[in-house]
Amino acid sequence: MLLVDWLYVGIFVIVGAIMAALPLGIVWVLSPRLALPQKRMTYESGVVPFGQAWAQFNVRYYLFGLIFVIFDVEVIYLYPWAIVFRQLGKFAFVEMLIFLVILMIGLAYAWRKGALEWA
Repeated sequence: MLLVDWLYVGIFVIVGAIMAALPLGIVWVLSPRLALPQKRMTYESGVVPFGQAWAQFNVRYYLFGLIFVIFDVEVIYLYPWAIVFRQLGKFAFVEMLIFLVILMIGLAYAWRKGALEWA
């Protein structure tokens, strides 16, 4: 019986490797290989580029993005919990309350540090 379980794991690994390698192989076979001068030129929406390509962005853009991703991903955990809320009982309610308090503390910290201001 143990050998059959490992057979399933082996099949899963082989199918996963094929699913990862197959698209890469198809792209490699079908991709053009001509080295035209236009291919080496920087492309900006059809407009001939001018100036330096390097630009420095304010760190606030990244902070806003990170804060959004953190809170967006954390809120995703609320949906499955809400679906089975009645079956979980009071213990799960207290756990989710603690989870939300931790989120609010993080939001208050970011707000207090000024990470949410565009000024």
